[in-house]
Amino acid sequence: MIERILEQSKALIHVLSADRRTRHLVLTWQDTEVLESIHKTLHPLQEFTDALSGEEYVSISYLKPVLHLLKTKTLAEDPVDTDLTKSIKSRVIGYLQDKYNDPITQELLDIASFLDPRFKTNYIGKENIPAVKARMKAKMEEGTRKEKRSRVRDTEFNSLT
Repeated sequence: MIERILEQSKALIHVLSADRRTRHLVLTWQDTEVLESIHKTLHPLQEFTDALSGEEYVSISYLKPVLHLLKTKTLAEDPVDTDLTKSIKSRVIGYLQDKYNDPITQELLDIASFLDPRFKTNYIGKENIPAVKARMKAKMEEGTRKEKRSRVRDTEFNSLT
């Protein structure tokens, strides 16, 4: 919506200025600056939101790399940013850190990232890699034990019939 208002601002000014009853709705330069700051910060986030909300493909393994990219590039302070843009960026980063810094959530994201061959350990903290590998090894061993027990039960069942 903000993108369309900025894109069509000349037409909006022309239409709103033509009528005395709507003249007060014409955007001021301050309104335009605020909308531009908001758009500059939030527009890149729309693409990430769309990518992470796919229903037909796995997206949890993308989360760790996307959060890293947001923190280091997309939402990183730029010298040309206005104070409002800097404030919005820092609040978004703060929100994301609060939302995803829970240890259980981090462990889940580490495992999802580790299992994705595109990312492996690239986005896992070096101190967490041994724990993730140990957890995955334990899960694989547990799965192997369950599989063996299942085969034994199937063999026993087949011998009874």
